[in-house]
Amino acid sequence: MEYPDLSTLPVELQEAVTARGSLNVFRMMMHSPALAPGLLTLGEAVLQRNSLPDTLRELAVVRVGRVYGAAYEVHHHERAARLVGLGEEALAAAETGSVAQLSGPEAAVLAATDRLLAHHTLDEAERDELLAFLTVNQLADLVITVGFYQLICDFLNTFEVTIEGQENGLSRRGSK
Repeated sequence: MEYPDLSTLPVELQEAVTARGSLNVFRMMMHSPALAPGLLTLGEAVLQRNSLPDTLRELAVVRVGRVYGAAYEVHHHERAARLVGLGEEALAAAETGSVAQLSGPEAAVLAATDRLLAHHTLDEAERDELLAFLTVNQLADLVITVGFYQLICDFLNTFEVTIEGQENGLSRRGSK
């Protein structure tokens, strides 16, 4: 499947994509023109109004991308993680899921991300562990962040969205 021809979209959708740097994920989302605006709004909220510290948010996002095998997500969010100050040890832990080299909030957020991915919930003890250093608002934002990026990784993987400058995987195969 090709990326949609942006010139055929309503002007507001063309502007929404170009305002976000015409990244491939946003371009591919335009195959769903009715849902894309809401998804873009939610994505901006998850990134820009999230109460989690940026490093913990990006740690969770990179872990979701790693678990889902979403190379596009990992590529973009490892870059973002480094920009906000997440260290290489934490990024290595996000790759493997091993919290052995981490401590405190990073270890707990990484473990909670894995629990959410595997069990789709946190039990009382797991919530209490996180609430020792997160507010309820931050815990809620963590759960929403993990869930949002599961959705995005499903989308990226289904449409084989490639890193900018690479050929789209589905278009290479032709008939899908």
